[in-house]
Amino acid sequence: MNGSRKENWIECDSCSTWYHWRCAGNGEDVENIAKWYCKACMDTDPTRIMTLKTPARLGSDPNRWLRMLENKEIKKDPFKRMQGADLESWIEDDEDALREPVIIEQPDGLGMKMPPKDLTVEHVAEYIGEDTPLEVMDVASQSTSPGWNLGKWADYVELDPSKRDKILNVISLEISGTELADMVLPPKIVRDLDWVDNFWPSTRKGKNNAYPKVQLYCLMGLAHAWTDWHIDFAGSSVYYHILHGAKVFYFIRPTPANLAAYEKWSGSELQYQTWLGDMVDEVYKVELVEGNTMIIPTGWIHAVYTPIDTLVFGGNFLHSYDVATRTCAEYYHSQSFPIDPFPELRVREIEIATQVPKKFTFPMFTKLCWYVGDKYLRDIKSASGVSFSPRVLNGILTLSEFLVSEARILENGTDQAKKEAKEHIPTDRVKDAPAMARELRWRVKQALGYPSDDEGPVGTRKSKDTTAAPIAGSKRRRLDDQEETPHFRNFKPKPWDAVVMTKDEEQSFTSKMPKPEAKEGEDWTKPWLAVSDSSTSVEGAETSVKSRREVVVKVRRTATGVERQRIERTVEDWTWTES
Repeated sequence: MNGSRKENWIECDSCSTWYHWRCAGNGEDVENIAKWYCKACMDTDPTRIMTLKTPARLGSDPNRWLRMLENKEIKKDPFKRMQGADLESWIEDDEDALREPVIIEQPDGLGMKMPPKDLTVEHVAEYIGEDTPLEVMDVASQSTSPGWNLGKWADYVELDPSKRDKILNVISLEISGTELADMVLPPKIVRDLDWVDNFWPSTRKGKNNAYPKVQLYCLMGLAHAWTDWHIDFAGSSVYYHILHGAKVFYFIRPTPANLAAYEKWSGSELQYQTWLGDMVDEVYKVELVEGNTMIIPTGWIHAVYTPIDTLVFGGNFLHSYDVATRTCAEYYHSQSFPIDPFPELRVREIEIATQVPKKFTFPMFTKLCWYVGDKYLRDIKSASGVSFSPRVLNGILTLSEFLVSEARILENGTDQAKKEAKEHIPTDRVKDAPAMARELRWRVKQALGYPSDDEGPVGTRKSKDTTAAPIAGSKRRRLDDQEETPHFRNFKPKPWDAVVMTKDEEQSFTSKMPKPEAKEGEDWTKPWLAVSDSSTSVEGAETSVKSRREVVVKVRRTATGVERQRIERTVEDWTWTES
């Protein structure tokens, strides 16, 4: 339809009914609308959403991001406000810790160090070097503006805002190894949890060493800058401290439906036409001011607005409390399992699906995972008997599944895949990667009570009354009483120190049970699985029963004491007298 008719009226793209825009609209300029649906049609099909025309990538209006916010439902955030000194006990005692953003309004008790509050962008350029290349984002196009270094950036920031021809933003200046980095120390809770700090060998960090440098970022945003919706790389968590200025965060919870909407939106034309908040359940708003610190957990979708010129220090970190959010997604993705795992598992899967460029992914992620797995295995095997919470053990289990998937590539992948997988293994620590990965998985499964004699993904704990029918055509091989189940290649678990089996004398008695007959559409096994006491008769033919009971007891020493298994089984033979 032409522009003159669209000034006052708009047609529903589903039912073709015309509406007066002043009554039916949401405040958006009708000229910007590509598709629009009336309320009745949206109620009938919630997937119908209003979309905007794709803007010209360069030279478009940087304020369009704010206009998209107008008349949108934004909820006040429900997140915790805490004292820095309380974070350590919070992590230890609260099962929900690090599942939602948390705000620390004052830096006291955080155990961190920050530059003086009067630090300017000019100072940043002096400390790091004015000739240092800088990646600058043009807010209007949400793309990189070429040709910048820190000296040029400092000069631009010093201009009167009325003389700046563009709204620009710097969000990826990593400062490790610089003079400015000596003035910054992340919060103690971050340092205590960070995989890079705690698992990457100290001899392989620092100058002239390649390691993941993601802990120290200096972010410099100009007034009215906007960073569109995103999830931090590899599902990493973030700490974020406002040195001076202010930020406004918009958060979307990482539910399965919301992550699916984000995946659909990210990297498509919807990204330039649609407010992501219209595709999800809720959007929360958090306002931060000078002195505030926030920790953003794994997987949270967020966008950021900068109301005034602002200087921020922050960083990314991986930890053991939500490994599933990061590594297992890649494992499940590579195996194509027909399940929907814990919602945050999809973060890495989304990176793959939306083809996130390598420079925006977590550097040396897989190599770091091998270092972490190796250290946890040594801790679990140590004589001191290091103990871990169930939540951390589940995280280590997910990590081990990811490493086993890498091991399978080493064993069964294409030549190119094997070469790439091998390059990720830190041979200074890991000598036999497949054996290490499988032993780690076995030991953690033993600690959690999971079955450990399979090559499949993480399952569920065994329950006392679990009963499963064998797959049609399958056969079970009865193991000799002292034979240990071969859990996997390249690793043999510690043998039992003693195994004793006792057998009761065979007993004979009569009972009644329906004789199994192959009738189409009937399952003859149901009554047999339901009866726990064979001496109890039910409706059916009289039969002779021979029953024998066996008890097997196994013991062995462990790092923390003794492991004892007691297995009791009853074997019955049922025969019917021919009538």
